[in-house]
Amino acid sequence: MARYWLMKSEPDVYGWDDLLREAEGTWDGVRNYRARNNLAAMAVGDQAFFYHSNIGKEIVGVVTISASGLADPTDATGKWAAVRVRPLRRLDRPVTLAQIKAEPRLADCEIVRQSRLSVCELTRAEWDAILEMAGTGS
Repeated sequence: MARYWLMKSEPDVYGWDDLLREAEGTWDGVRNYRARNNLAAMAVGDQAFFYHSNIGKEIVGVVTISASGLADPTDATGKWAAVRVRPLRRLDRPVTLAQIKAEPRLADCEIVRQSRLSVCELTRAEWDAILEMAGTGS
């Protein structure tokens, strides 16, 4: 069964357009245990929102997990996880953090409860609510 995620990146470091240019990118450099566990739980075919953090603070696109269970190539200790992602589509309308926080259906999602978490798990209902807010169907 597919799972749903939200992955944050600073757009001035690695943004949606960078991923589009590469066609596939490695999601690495995560140094938070909950986020690491979320990366380790991902499976090929899962989908994630691409969220621009710090600048914009908005969900801009949807990616698919193309390779899972990877060791983080930026980590010499071998304790941190990574995945590979491919872009699927840009959202019709970006969904801002302010909109997410104002939406009652999203009050319990990890991005609201743990705002500094860089890789969040979403329920199917949360995923669908965000797609609806973006003007995009499932």
